[in-house]
Amino acid sequence: MASKLQGSKIAFVGGGNMAAAIIGGLLAKDISPKNIFVSEPWDVNREKMKGLGVNTTTSNTEATETADIVILAVKPQVAKSVCQELGGGWGQRKSTPMIVSIAAGITLKSLQEWSKLSDGRTPHVVRVMPNTPALVGEGASGLFAGDDVSSDEKELVTALLGSVSKAIEWVDKEELLDVVTGLSGSGPAYFFAMVEHLVSSATSLGLSTEQATRLATQTCLGAGKMLVESSDEPAQLRKNVTSPNGTTDAALKSFEASGFKEIVDKAVKAATSRAEEMGKTLGGS
Repeated sequence: MASKLQGSKIAFVGGGNMAAAIIGGLLAKDISPKNIFVSEPWDVNREKMKGLGVNTTTSNTEATETADIVILAVKPQVAKSVCQELGGGWGQRKSTPMIVSIAAGITLKSLQEWSKLSDGRTPHVVRVMPNTPALVGEGASGLFAGDDVSSDEKELVTALLGSVSKAIEWVDKEELLDVVTGLSGSGPAYFFAMVEHLVSSATSLGLSTEQATRLATQTCLGAGKMLVESSDEPAQLRKNVTSPNGTTDAALKSFEASGFKEIVDKAVKAATSRAEEMGKTLGGS
């Protein structure tokens, strides 16, 4: 997949953690640092990027003017001004630019309107909802493309995200990105919270914090690996470790009595709803 990116000029507007993760993934796939450009106003972040061997600048226009793919990796609150700056500076481009936005909540329509070129052309836009495990090459990403994005462009974006994501899912309705946000975008925090509470419970019963943390974190990692590598459904994996009237059965019955299914359902729906609200608030023209 990464071979599709060979020779492509890739520009990042913003040099934060997610940009750094993707760049690290690209370099690991033997994408030349000479073809990667980063615009970043903060000296510290820019120096980190320069240390990777990629091209750096403080100018968004300079970084993106010849890029085949422009990754918008800025905070949602500044996305409008950045897009307007980019669109205004792309008047001399012969090719229509493609923007890959990881700015949470900013709608496709807003991104297209804000970044419209002075000659009236509208950039091709793909919205992406990645998650923080991308920082260790184990990300999960949901993607949505505008109608004008070609199949070749989709393949390029798939290759781009494939450098840091093990699961890449294209959705056919933009609103489903809010569901992706509630599931995998916010999802790592759910597991962190679960491990946090497992450790707390075990330490209250006598284990040291260090022992409980090692056991709980490895249990989470092992269970995750089984979910990825096994052909069994999650429900079957659960049944496989649940003996009737055994210890696991007792714990799961306690979960059920506390309304565990409803708790998880409410959490995912709450995150999804908040993503929708943010889109309406931040995505206005």
